[in-house]
Amino acid sequence: MTVITWLLLQFAACALVILYAGVRLSRYGDIIAEKTGLGGAWIGVALLATVTSLPELITGASSVLVFDVPDIAVGDVIGSCMFNLLILAFLDVRDPAPLTARIHQGHVLSAAFGVLQLGLVALAMLAGARAPVVGWVGAHSFLFLAVYVFAIRTIFTFERNRMRDVAEQMTREIRYRDVSLQRAAALFGAAAAGLVAAAAYLPGVAEQFAASAGLSESFVGSLLVAISTSLPEVAVSIAAARIGAVDLAAGNLFGSNVLNIAVLGIDDLLYTRGSLLSAVASVHLLSLTASILMTAVAIIGLTYRADTKRYRLSWDTFVILIVYVAVAALLHAAA
Repeated sequence: MTVITWLLLQFAACALVILYAGVRLSRYGDIIAEKTGLGGAWIGVALLATVTSLPELITGASSVLVFDVPDIAVGDVIGSCMFNLLILAFLDVRDPAPLTARIHQGHVLSAAFGVLQLGLVALAMLAGARAPVVGWVGAHSFLFLAVYVFAIRTIFTFERNRMRDVAEQMTREIRYRDVSLQRAAALFGAAAAGLVAAAAYLPGVAEQFAASAGLSESFVGSLLVAISTSLPEVAVSIAAARIGAVDLAAGNLFGSNVLNIAVLGIDDLLYTRGSLLSAVASVHLLSLTASILMTAVAIIGLTYRADTKRYRLSWDTFVILIVYVAVAALLHAAA
C-alpha cells in the first residue's frame, strides 16, 4: 500500500465519523433549540459553531506551537470562512425553493458580524509591522475576541426577542416530546466528542498529503487543511437541512465564521515570535477578500429573499460558488 493510499484511507475513515456525528449533532441541537426556546439560529451560532470550529482551534494551536507554520494557521482559519460560505450553495441545491427564502432574515446580523471580523483581519494584515502590539500580540487580536463576545450577546438578545414574538403569534409544534433536555444535552456532548476527535486528526493527514505533493503552506492552509477542518460544518449543516432545521444550519455556518476570527486571535496569543498576521504571506488577502465578497452576496440574498429560482442554484449562491472557484484557481496559481 502506497503512502498516498494510506493517507486517503485515513481521511475517509475520519470523514465517515464526522458525517455520523454531524447527523447526531444536528438532531440533538434541534431538540435543545426546541426545549430551551432559544431558536435554531442562536443554537447554531453559539453551540454548533463552537463545536464545529474546534478543529480550526486545534489546527491553529499546533501550527504555531509545534510546527511553526503560521501560514497554515492563518490559511486554515480564513480558508474555512470561505469554504463555510460555499456550503450555502450545497444547501441551496437540495431544495427547489431558494435557501434565503427558507431561513429568516435574522441571519443578516451574524453575517454582518462576520464581515466586520474579516474586515478587521484585512486591516491588520495591511498594517503589517506597523500595527500596534501588546507584548508580542497584535492589539487587533484582542479586538477579534471582543467582537465575538459582543456578537454572541447581541445575537442572543435578538433571537430571544424574536422567539418571544413568534410564541405570541402562534403555538409552536412540539416534535420531540419523548426526549428530555438533559438526555439531548448528554447525547449532543457525546456526538461532539466523536466529531472533534476525528476532525482534529484530519488536518495532520492533509498536511502529510500536501507535503508529498510539494505544495506551498499558504495553499495547503487556505484550501486543503481548510476543507478538512470544515468537514464538520458540512456534515452538521447538511444533516440539519435534511431534518428541516435550515436555520440551525445557516446559524452554524455564519456563526463559525465569526468564531473563526476569534480563533485567529487565540492563535496570535500562542504565537510568541511576534504578531501572527505580520508574519504570514500577503496571498491570504485573496481569501479574505473572497470571504467578504461571499458574505456580502449572502446578505443581499437574505435581504432580497427571492421566491423562486430558475435553476438548481439561486443567483446568490451561484455567485458565491463562482467567487470561491475563481479564488481557489488564483491560490493554486500562486502556489
